[in-house]
Amino acid sequence: MGLLSELTRGLVRGADRTAPWTSKRGPRSFYKSRGAKDAGYLTCSGKFRLVPEMVPKLVVPDLTGFKLRPYVSYRAPAGSEPSLTARDLFQEIVAPKVKKDFNEGTFDAEKLEKYGFEPSQEGKLFKLFPKNFVR
Repeated sequence: MGLLSELTRGLVRGADRTAPWTSKRGPRSFYKSRGAKDAGYLTCSGKFRLVPEMVPKLVVPDLTGFKLRPYVSYRAPAGSEPSLTARDLFQEIVAPKVKKDFNEGTFDAEKLEKYGFEPSQEGKLFKLFPKNFVR
């Protein structure tokens, strides 16, 4: 519609009716577009054409004979293992490798990248500088 027709519509019907229709103005059950895109397009005559390539397809693996259930009850007992800390993770994964290399005589303090140490944080999504640590 043109600008003039929108102005006359606002004057005749009231300015509040020209506001866009949102979920705040509709009933409780009305949710206008939650971000999902249409799987097709509108033609010039106003009809909707479905494009099969735009329809999402879920790929679900065959779970016949699978023993686990998809739901865990809230009544299930809490886990017995304590949470894993950074020290525990280091002791389980890195320390044996360092000890093995030290005993073999191949340990080099200049090449710690072999054990997962990163000297710089360049190019990382979250840089671990002291200001980012939890205080």
